[in-house]
Amino acid sequence: MPKMLIAYYSRTGNTKALAEAIAEGAREVDGLDVTIKPIQEVQARELLGYQAIILGSPVYYGTMAWEVKKLLDESVAFHGKLSGRVGGAFATSANIAGGNETTILAILNALLIHGMIVRGCASGDHYGPVAIEAGDARSRDQGELFGRLWGELTEKLFGGPA
Repeated sequence: MPKMLIAYYSRTGNTKALAEAIAEGAREVDGLDVTIKPIQEVQARELLGYQAIILGSPVYYGTMAWEVKKLLDESVAFHGKLSGRVGGAFATSANIAGGNETTILAILNALLIHGMIVRGCASGDHYGPVAIEAGDARSRDQGELFGRLWGELTEKLFGGPA
């Protein structure tokens, strides 16, 4: 059974709420094991146990929180070993044009360097789901859609008979 990790940093609870929406959508995919947890509880070595890794961060000065960057920096020890796995990112900010897309792209850059498969979304939040502060129904819907789409891709690539 393919496994998906949704790891996030959240100081106020906003990024956690979006992570939970993503997990809800991913759990709609049969045959996918979904784990969600704060990024501070994730060790870089653990990443090797997942076929999909989704990382979320609030925006700090247009990029990811240092807790997310720390995990990515530590993952360098496993460079090349995540190649071919599914990756994705999401972000929350204090306001519109608050840096959500730049934060997502910074995370995706690291996942691409690992050789991970990063897909886009043709409608809605193209790079990954975003929320302003606590989010709203639109951001929750986008999170659920993201989880479902990335979950379906993971199941398609890694599912099937064991």
